Amino acid sequence: MLNIVIPIAFVMIALAMLLSLYRMARGPGAPDRILALDTLYVNTIALLVLLGINAGNAAYFESALLIAVMGFVGTVALSKYLLRGSIIE
Repeated sequence: MLNIVIPIAFVMIALAMLLSLYRMARGPGAPDRILALDTLYVNTIALLVLLGINAGNAAYFESALLIAVMGFVGTVALSKYLLRGSIIE
């Protein structure tokens, strides 16, 4: 069963990443683009977890955690920049 589900999940995540890239490129405003970037981070984490399950390697899970932390910090920094005009006060 897992041999059928994993390729389908790869295709679905790749499609979600393409749609996020499209929204990031054509977003009507900066908040929409930040939201698309955040969605792209989440999709990347899902892809890495799926690769880790498929390969049976724990290194993928650690890299997914690193991307999650960087994505959170990046989203907070960009949002703060949009609200206040500077990141560091």
